Amino acid sequence: MEAVTFPQKEVIEFIDAHLVPVRVAHDARPLADDFQVKWTPTLLILDHQGREHHRTVGFLAPEELIPSLMLGIGKAYFERDEFEAAKEWFKRVLEAYPESSFSAEAIFLRGVATYKLTHDASPLKEAYEELTQRFPDSDWTKRAYPYRLL
Repeated sequence: MEAVTFPQKEVIEFIDAHLVPVRVAHDARPLADDFQVKWTPTLLILDHQGREHHRTVGFLAPEELIPSLMLGIGKAYFERDEFEAAKEWFKRVLEAYPESSFSAEAIFLRGVATYKLTHDASPLKEAYEELTQRFPDSDWTKRAYPYRLL
């Protein structure tokens, strides 16, 4: 990723605008042990208290790195019960990178975040229907399968 992904202008701009990047060697102790880093590259999205919300392992091209980071930011908001902000980040993934491998998870979590905000189950069913159409073989479609009954 050092030679291909990180030097890309859009990657640099996204990271500068939205994250505080910290590079740590995969064998740096105690951090590598604390976060169970076993392979490189391992990218983690942590919140301001150091809690992990998203992890990727292995190479990501620029067109996959940015949606992965967006999803991770959304998950950090989601896991702090900031569902409106989470929904906005999931929406950004879907608008800017609709074919990304991270889009299926964004659809799923957008539906759950909307449900958490409204207590209306219809966004869960809508998420399942969208997943069925766009990503029929995704694990996220399988996870949303019960929502078809709503």
